[in-house]
Amino acid sequence: MRLDRIGAAFLASLLAGAAAPAFAQSPYDGQWQVTITTNSGSCEPTASSMLTVTDGKISAAGANVSGSVGREGLVKVSINGAYANGQISGNSGSGKWNGASAGIPCSGRWQASRL
Repeated sequence: MRLDRIGAAFLASLLAGAAAPAFAQSPYDGQWQVTITTNSGSCEPTASSMLTVTDGKISAAGANVSGSVGREGLVKVSINGAYANGQISGNSGSGKWNGASAGIPCSGRWQASRL
């Protein structure tokens, strides 16, 4: 899987809010610019994507993600065998991710900022 697909879907899920009723507004709602950087492996060096979080849920075209952000901003997410964790606070966040490209392990860091 190419990093750009992992980037859009995987990082989208990084910002997914904790499970909450549909009427509950999440402190992480809004548009986010997310960038991932590969530190090791054969994935693309960087990828960037614009994402939207609404009522704590993330939306991204073509992405099937599962993840959450706890009340303290702790992020845990998985997408198609790729995983990430980190911290969101206010209008920014960062953390680590790992996955694979053509079966070869990749890993790196992610950063997000709310627009």
